[in-house]
Amino acid sequence: MKQFQQGIRSTVWTSILGALILVAGPVAIDSKAQDTADLDLSPYGILNNSVANLHASGNTVWVGPFLNVSTDRGASWYLPVTDSLFGTSNRLFSIDIEGDVIVAGLGRADASGGESVQTAAGFLISEDGGSSFQYRFPQLDAPDEDTQIYGVSVLPALPVIVPQQSPPFDVDIDPATGDIWVAGWASGVRRSADQGRTWSRVVLPPDDLDQIQPDQPYSFSLEPRRGGNGSLNHMGFSVLVDESGTIWAGTAGGLNRSTDGGLSWQKFKADGTSASLTGDWIISIEEQPTGQLPIVWMATWNTSESGGGTGQFGVTLTRDGGQSFEQTLPGERVYDFAFDGPRAFVAGDGGLFFSDDFGRSWNSISDFRDRSDPTRRIREDSDVFSVESENGILWVGTSDGLLKSLDGGVTWTLYRVDVPLNPDSPSAAVPAVDAFAYPNPYSPGADGFIRIKYDASNRGGATIRIFDYGMNPVREIQQSDATGVTESLWDGRDDRGVQVANGTYFYEVKVGSQRSRGKILVIE
Repeated sequence: MKQFQQGIRSTVWTSILGALILVAGPVAIDSKAQDTADLDLSPYGILNNSVANLHASGNTVWVGPFLNVSTDRGASWYLPVTDSLFGTSNRLFSIDIEGDVIVAGLGRADASGGESVQTAAGFLISEDGGSSFQYRFPQLDAPDEDTQIYGVSVLPALPVIVPQQSPPFDVDIDPATGDIWVAGWASGVRRSADQGRTWSRVVLPPDDLDQIQPDQPYSFSLEPRRGGNGSLNHMGFSVLVDESGTIWAGTAGGLNRSTDGGLSWQKFKADGTSASLTGDWIISIEEQPTGQLPIVWMATWNTSESGGGTGQFGVTLTRDGGQSFEQTLPGERVYDFAFDGPRAFVAGDGGLFFSDDFGRSWNSISDFRDRSDPTRRIREDSDVFSVESENGILWVGTSDGLLKSLDGGVTWTLYRVDVPLNPDSPSAAVPAVDAFAYPNPYSPGADGFIRIKYDASNRGGATIRIFDYGMNPVREIQQSDATGVTESLWDGRDDRGVQVANGTYFYEVKVGSQRSRGKILVIE
């Protein structure tokens, strides 16, 4: 289970907090190597520097938001053939692998009333280890599906009939049954027993009940929180079926546990003590194998500022299947976990945290430099979004590039979008250009900054000028230390520090007497 959307991740938390009370809706390369003849070579390496989703197995790693894959520990990068991801606004939101089955949850940001709304965009599912993929759109409810059978009860239910606010924030495959579980925010938690062709709703306790059992009568409504109605615990955000068969479902209203295949549920919430959860909004759940009962780790976020939930940012873990809980890393905004024996890795805003003793003590890394060129480094204000530890390789996804370490985080190799300038054999895929700006289109809020790549050719500095559509000057950036192939950054602001409006902008790179020009499309 690796979760959450790509590209727009840096701003989605704000939009979700605002929407919390406004809701109405190829990958499993195991130990065997993927035949790269089935994949297209990526001329630019990875296709986005913001890496919020990773999944690794053996020497193979899959990277969001465009499902780039490397089968040789990052030496080369490929693209799976998928017509529902490339050339669309869809992005990878979540991913899981079990054997030859790969499930990739897709989402996108739709504009609604001037705001960005996270929207379900279907699933890419492979049953042959990633050689081929089938696109399946999630089954939403029909308008008249306003009831849900739960054991002896017939519950009123709000039908989810639109994909808006129902993206697949998390997916997990049950290793025993092959069932696919998805946490889809407004659509709650759902399960598919036929590889994503059909889906059934999973009934979780409402906010005012701590547990439910199918042989007991109930009359609560199954619906997400809308204004003062509905339940935060019906807003699904994370899901895990651990190696013991226990099912864990994280919502905006707590942690839910089922030991009977998803029929009965017990809910846990923060109560302000160190023996409970750090917070009620569970945004990530992962397991650390121990050879016995796995340690289950949860990242919690504080939602009290938006009118729902309690607690604080931090990490909660249970070593005994939910009989007791421990808190650690209080105050840290955490996104993801990875494990290597007793070692635990935690990705968050504060950097990469690691523990060598199953989470009892911690160290952190926030300075990431490329071992071959220490001037290439992750920006200090970057977030660490995702982490994977597999086959002696530590992969870390940040908002400013992908990192690989072969020595447990002592030294790093940095991967970014690699746009060649003036290639020897230009083509439609790799055109002959003197300068290149990416990501393009560019969202200042989501991407943070745009990189403008050019060749300074040891001429002693460069000047980058940004112009609006009417060729009025917007921003001038001096790069006095530019030499050789260089990347300069623009944060989407003018010379007054004001964020520019949406539209088309032009840039000019002046190095000595040489000038290179290009276009940037700004879309917030």
